[in-house]
Amino acid sequence: MEYTLIAPCYFGTESVLNYEIKKIGAHDIQVNDGRIIFKGDESIIAAANINLRTAERVLVLLKEFKARTFDELFDGVAAIDWKSILPVDCQFPVKGSSLSSTLSSVPACQSIVKKAIVEKLRKQYKTTILPETGNLYKIRFSIRKDVVSVMLDTSGDGLHKRGYRRNSGEAPIKETLAAAIVDLARVRKDSMIQDPFCGSGTLLIEAAQKAANIAPGLKRRFAAENYSFIPKEIWEQERQKAKDAIIKDCTFRAYGFDIDPLVLEIAKRNADKAGVGKYVKFFEADVKAFSPEADTVVITNPPYGERLGDIETATKLEKTLSRRLEQNPVKAAYIITADSEFETNYGKKANKRRKLYNGMIPCQLYMYY
Repeated sequence: MEYTLIAPCYFGTESVLNYEIKKIGAHDIQVNDGRIIFKGDESIIAAANINLRTAERVLVLLKEFKARTFDELFDGVAAIDWKSILPVDCQFPVKGSSLSSTLSSVPACQSIVKKAIVEKLRKQYKTTILPETGNLYKIRFSIRKDVVSVMLDTSGDGLHKRGYRRNSGEAPIKETLAAAIVDLARVRKDSMIQDPFCGSGTLLIEAAQKAANIAPGLKRRFAAENYSFIPKEIWEQERQKAKDAIIKDCTFRAYGFDIDPLVLEIAKRNADKAGVGKYVKFFEADVKAFSPEADTVVITNPPYGERLGDIETATKLEKTLSRRLEQNPVKAAYIITADSEFETNYGKKANKRRKLYNGMIPCQLYMYY
């Protein structure tokens, strides 16, 4: 069966995700701000969850309709054939959001959506009791300019939760954003990457997984693995395909540096857990001693703002990084920061800039070639 699927992503990473979705064989792809809509069968649902590096989750779009009143919302949700999606005993929590719409109270809308599903299922299953003790099916809705989208979440935990990062340093960069930066930096199987402010190692780990073509979802489970309409063997097939696609002759190397020995221990554990320990090495070192080789690509997220309360110290670090790269020229440098004064402190205009978001924090990716 064919489904309409939605993959939300961070603003600014749409072009990267678009390419990833094409690669897994989806079709009818539409690129919107902060999300990509595409079509595919059950295999594409599994492949998207296992392989997409920059998507936040994968949702099945069940229905779209206009609603300006609670009655219209109720009727639109009740018109969905819920029996074909939800087993009689499943748990189905409802979460949603509303933006620029008449129906602005999210708790009230959640209550109406839940009530509509309950009444429809009772009718369809000819029962008064829905025990909600079985598998979890997360229902999501979004209302944008009075247009309601009702969706089923196939991922469960967000796709940024790869399973390798338990503990991390202060305000770490999200894995999905790190993967987008790595893609923009054109990391290949023979690249050499260095990060002078590596923290818990996320940028380097994502770079290593990309270089060796290790699917980010290979070691984790997804909500849709328990959905009745997706055969178990499809997940096994897509996992095997992902394993077969790993690049065995990868010569990628990555080096991370940080002044905090405890955070470096965490980074080492994370890299080993992610299956890239042989590609990534970590060292205790100050940025003042940073001396990358000429064929290096630097990818880094210097401490700033929420990661470092002292703006003056952050400014000094940016100036020091600039001096070190001036004395040790590299192939390219990709620096993400929330510091709007970065170029002034760094003393050089970027060749290219891209606005990105780390969670809710607006940042810029400064690209130097």
